[in-house]
Amino acid sequence: MKVVKETQIAGVKPMARGKVRDIYDLGDKLLIVATDRLSAFDMVMPTPIPDKGKVLTQLSLFWFALLKDVIVNHVIGASALPAPFDAYSEELDGRSMLVKKTRPLPIECVVRGYLSGSGWKDYRATGKVCGIALPAGLRESDKLPEPIFTPATKATSGHDENISFEQAGSLVGEKLAQRVRTVSLEIYRRAAAYAEPRGILLADTKFEFGLTGGSTDSHEKSGLMWIDEALTPDSSRFWPAAEYKPGGPQPSFDKQFVRDYLESIRWPKTPPGPELPPDVVAATRAKYREAYRILVGHELD
Repeated sequence: MKVVKETQIAGVKPMARGKVRDIYDLGDKLLIVATDRLSAFDMVMPTPIPDKGKVLTQLSLFWFALLKDVIVNHVIGASALPAPFDAYSEELDGRSMLVKKTRPLPIECVVRGYLSGSGWKDYRATGKVCGIALPAGLRESDKLPEPIFTPATKATSGHDENISFEQAGSLVGEKLAQRVRTVSLEIYRRAAAYAEPRGILLADTKFEFGLTGGSTDSHEKSGLMWIDEALTPDSSRFWPAAEYKPGGPQPSFDKQFVRDYLESIRWPKTPPGPELPPDVVAATRAKYREAYRILVGHELD
């Protein structure tokens, strides 16, 4: 199988290489390529996961299409590659999206339906998550009384930092913060309602939004666009509903096998990351593909 760890296009340099994505600037458009790179504990591992980039791209395209009535998204197309990228179709097909260029908002729009991760840490320390008071006595992985919007800053390295809604408003403007909160909660509710009867609990997820025109404090509906990725195992916690048992961590459809392996070998979480053994790679690949199959309804092509 074709594994793509990094794209190399003759005569063209990417404008950015993220932990997973290579992004090419095409003027008024971007070409986003999801590679098979995997990061764990905020570090890219040397061993790629086959099919990972295709799962991220195809699952994002699925959600963008399913929920397009909630808010417009940045997707232009994913079938025809422009020159010179068309010469690399064997490498890029299935993992690339041509998208509209926007000015991304400087916040991550996180929605939590269950108490986990950094939200659980915040709750144990303060009884709150991002300034939102929660009932006393909740356990790790408990379902929240209702989904909550818990924004975060975008970290250039390391972890994003949870912030209050008021802090988000100071970064993007109060009206725009209210808009993205409303949209984020609606997307989450719709996606969770779709996923649960199919056997997946959407514990939490993060969205990114951008503006297509006007000033950064613009709150016009037409100027706001859903961008980046949509409800993937990299941006969300997907839990198997049949195994859900609150009171501790849950099994998930993501890089859990990699994290468990790294903890088992007592890797100090400093560079370089270790090569991953074949069984960990295979198990992780299977989890990504399984999440796709369950949600979309067929195997990844």
